Amino acid sequence: MLFTDVLIMIAETVGVTALATFFAYVLGLPCGVFLNVTGKNGLKPCKPLNALVGLIVNILRSIPCLIIIVLCIPLTREFFGRGTGEWYTILIPLTICAFGFVSRMVEQSLAEVPAGEIEAIKSLGATDFQVITKVLLPEARVSLVTGVAVVAVSILGYTSFAYNIGAGGLISGIYTFYTRHTGDYLSSTLFWIMIVLVVLIVQGIQELGLFVAKKLDKRKILK
Repeated sequence: MLFTDVLIMIAETVGVTALATFFAYVLGLPCGVFLNVTGKNGLKPCKPLNALVGLIVNILRSIPCLIIIVLCIPLTREFFGRGTGEWYTILIPLTICAFGFVSRMVEQSLAEVPAGEIEAIKSLGATDFQVITKVLLPEARVSLVTGVAVVAVSILGYTSFAYNIGAGGLISGIYTFYTRHTGDYLSSTLFWIMIVLVVLIVQGIQELGLFVAKKLDKRKILK
């Protein structure tokens, strides 16, 4: 394994983590808003719909990531022409794995918005859509941004399963290196470099999330 291979694995890891996080929020953000709006204290409480969508979200959250990866191989093959063997073949299962997590995080973030602010804008004649776009989402922006960082780090951890379908990535590369050098892997500089790189990527995601959250927090409560 060469350093150029490590650079490729870094690109694969960052790329699939960013894309999976993006698509998880494309699906999970509207779902989280829906769960909040139709919840007991939401703008439009609807217990049957909320329970149905909540059940689907909970089921997806309950299924282990590796099982979702295996179940998604036929779907991945339909989209990409192959079900395994490339970094992008883990994109769909990672998105599905994170979808339920994102939905619940968004729902919780919106639930933290003070009810007084919602009532204030409703008293001015605002529609439900305006309440969502003008109060709920803007007021929850700090929590939502920190949530993105948490989800991205979780997805990065899920990429460890990429080894099982030959999808590449840095964490998968670490395990591959171990299987090829079982007798002396701990004495290899490259092995420890890859571990440090994973840690740096995680720290980078967390620091970026905190930095953006600080910029968005008008109350400046984050230190």
